[in-house]
Amino acid sequence: MLTSTTNLLLRVCSVLLVLGTVAATDHIVGANKGWNPGINYTLWANNHTFYVGDLISFRYQKTQYNVFEVNQTGYDNCTTEGALGNWSSGKDFILLNKTQRYYFICGNGQCFNGMKVSVLVHPLPSPTASPVAHSASNSTGAAGLVLLPRGVTGLRALAVALTSIWLGSGWI
Repeated sequence: MLTSTTNLLLRVCSVLLVLGTVAATDHIVGANKGWNPGINYTLWANNHTFYVGDLISFRYQKTQYNVFEVNQTGYDNCTTEGALGNWSSGKDFILLNKTQRYYFICGNGQCFNGMKVSVLVHPLPSPTASPVAHSASNSTGAAGLVLLPRGVTGLRALAVALTSIWLGSGWI
């Protein structure tokens, strides 16, 4: 039976591992300029890489602007006919849950003043081996290769390394 210290450490490591896999990026449209007329959102979007599971968020004056998700025709012509979604809270978070191109416009006429953005969402990249896993796999008695997905911080790598060392060295 595991001691209470061992049980606690395993639970903490499990939580850290789970938290590391839920790393999504929140892309704030226009950064500190927000969702307003006269901003080049094409340039903004081209400086970001969007992955499935990321969020795109719009910040604006809710009494002045809104956000519509439209198809390419709606985007090109600045029309909301057949819109796929609409938001008007002034602080909208939209999940990018499919690999596809998304089109967003402001539906109160400001689309003609540049308030539109198109983003291409990519599938999540394949996990890559971490340096911690590589050095562990070259050690005697190593548990094997540990794969870490995109967006994982040092906490997850540290948790995996400490758990491997702790469990592999007979501390329990």
